Amino acid sequence: MERTGVLRPRPPLLATIGIPFIVISSYVLLSMQADLRLGVSVLAACTAVIMLALSAALYLGQRNEPIWSPRTIILVAVFVRLLFLFRAPQLSDDVYRYLWDGAATLSGHNPYSVSPAASARIADAAPPLKLVNHPDLITIYPPAAQVVFAAGSFMGGWPGMKLLLVAMDVGVCLIMVKLLSLQKLPPTNAVVYAWHPLPVLEIAFSGHVDAAAVFFMMLAVFLLAAWRNDGAALFMKNRISAPLAGFFFSFAFMVKLFPLVLFPAYLRLAGAKGRPLFAAAAVAGVVALSFPFLPDLSNMFATLKVYLSNWEFAGFAFGIVRGLTSSGRVARLALAAVFLAVVAISYRALFSDKTNFTTGRPPASPFQPALKSMYVVTLAFLLLTPTLHPWYALYLAFILPFCPGAAGLVLTWGVLLSYRVLVPFALVGKWAETDDIPGLVWGAAVAAMIVSALAKRRSFRGY
Repeated sequence: MERTGVLRPRPPLLATIGIPFIVISSYVLLSMQADLRLGVSVLAACTAVIMLALSAALYLGQRNEPIWSPRTIILVAVFVRLLFLFRAPQLSDDVYRYLWDGAATLSGHNPYSVSPAASARIADAAPPLKLVNHPDLITIYPPAAQVVFAAGSFMGGWPGMKLLLVAMDVGVCLIMVKLLSLQKLPPTNAVVYAWHPLPVLEIAFSGHVDAAAVFFMMLAVFLLAAWRNDGAALFMKNRISAPLAGFFFSFAFMVKLFPLVLFPAYLRLAGAKGRPLFAAAAVAGVVALSFPFLPDLSNMFATLKVYLSNWEFAGFAFGIVRGLTSSGRVARLALAAVFLAVVAISYRALFSDKTNFTTGRPPASPFQPALKSMYVVTLAFLLLTPTLHPWYALYLAFILPFCPGAAGLVLTWGVLLSYRVLVPFALVGKWAETDDIPGLVWGAAVAAMIVSALAKRRSFRGY
């Protein structure tokens, strides 16, 4: 919170120039690597340096006048993304599945009707089958993702797909800068996402569709939480913003299913009068997006069942519980139960307004408590999921500028270390996962969470 009447010092000139220089130089070095699958050590080192620089920026931004203008923040964000935009994806092949789905839709086929392996070549724009992952399975991506895939495919192969997703990602940065200002939060906080290695590598380099989900989530947050300094709604909240936000939220949920878990936090932001309108618009959006793909859309859930029952990657907690129970199914159910307990406790606190522990009074605005609950729920998901692909952490990264937690900063960087598995895969085609890196990532995040909690507790007691 800013204190009125308190003069804040100007940031050191060395930090003003040095931090962007370190960030840009690290990204340039990364972009010069011929194959990042073989340069995971360089990736880890460069991204660690970037995260240390961003942590320093976050610290200085809390105590000084704004270090950089919004224009500078956005320009640096665009530049570092351009370094990777026109490079073929190396860390993930998901974009080729996107292109196959998009080509199917553009050619008049329903991507939910048949798997790539069971169909003839659907269009000249479709990528070769050997590039499409899991070609024997019908697509798992919901209808709004198919709209994005069709648009990206129409724009031309993986460069067009990535260009569309990067444009959305830059849109997230623009909205973020504006919302930080409206919420009287340090504008420097925006760099924690705008310059973060995760969106740069997972969106600009790998082209993951999660960029679209985050974009629509950010739009919905903005519409529900944007306020003028005098407390008047920036928009006619109940009549315009709430249903529009609900519609955008339906797009987010229909790009990737995870945002549904955050639905209660959005209801809290909408307020008592806006909740019915928000919920009704969200349901209407889901129906409208689903209708063109019926009745074959139901096939998506068969693939989803396969994913929930069998997929696993870098899930340290899952590996531990499975080892103790000797059952993957029991481990999944146990972790799901723990996650649902965290969700229930977090949202119960949110709706009871018992979130301002320093004053003992309900918060003046639901914005910070709602975003904090989103942070807690997303962090819990990432720590408990059996499958922790690095791009899943994008849903935590976009919350960090508003709730910068130590555990979130550590985890959103640490997930990139799981790319070590690509080194032997690129060299000899061997996919060999181990527990050391997931354990390190999980342990570091949990340790950061504990230390941060203890530090805050001591501060509240006046030590």
